Amino acid sequence: MSDQGTNGGAVPGRPNAPGVIVPRSASESLRPEAGTPPPRRSRRARNQFVVFLNFVLSAVIFVTLAGGAAIYFGAREFEEPGPLNATDTILVRPSTSVAEIGTQLERLGMISDARIFRLGVRAFGGDATLKAGEYEIKASASMRDIMELMQSGKSVQYSVTIPEGMTVWQAFQRIAATEELTGDLPDELPPEGSLAADTLRFTRGMERQAIVDKLVTDQRELVQSIWERRDPDLPIKDINEFVTLASIVEKETGRADERPQVASVFINRLRRGMRLQSDPTIIYGIFGGAGKPPDRPIYQSDIDKPTAYNTYTINGLPPGPIANPGRAALEAVANPSETKFLYFVADGTGGHVFAESLEEHNANVARYRQFQRAQEEAARAAAEQAEEDGEAATGN
Repeated sequence: MSDQGTNGGAVPGRPNAPGVIVPRSASESLRPEAGTPPPRRSRRARNQFVVFLNFVLSAVIFVTLAGGAAIYFGAREFEEPGPLNATDTILVRPSTSVAEIGTQLERLGMISDARIFRLGVRAFGGDATLKAGEYEIKASASMRDIMELMQSGKSVQYSVTIPEGMTVWQAFQRIAATEELTGDLPDELPPEGSLAADTLRFTRGMERQAIVDKLVTDQRELVQSIWERRDPDLPIKDINEFVTLASIVEKETGRADERPQVASVFINRLRRGMRLQSDPTIIYGIFGGAGKPPDRPIYQSDIDKPTAYNTYTINGLPPGPIANPGRAALEAVANPSETKFLYFVADGTGGHVFAESLEEHNANVARYRQFQRAQEEAARAAAEQAEEDGEAATGN
């Protein structure tokens, strides 16, 4: 029996059978054989991966669109007119955060959403750009309007006015009554005449002590500057006498155009050794800085009553000012008009009539008293007529 079948010979119909040698050409022998192919992904696994990728992509697109829409509508609301119907104010205290400011604005009905305000402010610079203060928020102001106002620091301004001729005591009463100020006043009053007659503007919360310090400093500088430009021939020995006479001039007339003439009267009297005989000095000597009650007249006994300030009973100037003089009175005393006037009396119209002699002065006084009597008679007649008209109207 032949042994070809067991020694690797070719078996017809079975080219790949184990142990079978298949002859190949030279070119086939040199061709590289293919590697083992990777396992094929199942259709089910391929579908799950695609679904996951689609989900992630959809989520990213949705979040992007939602964020863009939120930014768009938020920015539009930040710019649109706000809900405030009428102008109002808000006080922002130091170290208040944007979140707290937004909450306060929303609570007061000035904005619609504190979160949008907070995000909008941060987009334009952040917490540090808003300044403390009291702000006037206009009706329908947008969140951006409010932000820009607080960034500007243009707080609501208040004012306190100390008029010419007011005493230090009276000025302290006014400062104490100014509710927008805070803190206590000094325990001791500064010297009479040492406060500037001025209007000071301030923001809510300013200290009362700071107001007083400012008035004292301004008056000191003003007095010194005018004193340095005074007429060298004045019969005044120091700056205290200068302010004292200016305070008397201030209280004698409220008309700026008359002050140089009134000052000349007192300067002429001082040069002649005459008593000044100024009614305001009587009042200050009796009532001090609180002043005379408005319904109390000056009695003859007041004129004769000796006090340190009564220039009817003392020679020369009082020991100190009787009020806070303003610039015009200080200028009038530093450089008074050149006159020979020694007297003046009211003319009944808010001004005064001046005279060089006592006879002329007495005639002016008589005319003034006649004018007063005529005024009193006219007032009495008007009151009687009003009473008659009232009785006629009621049928009595």
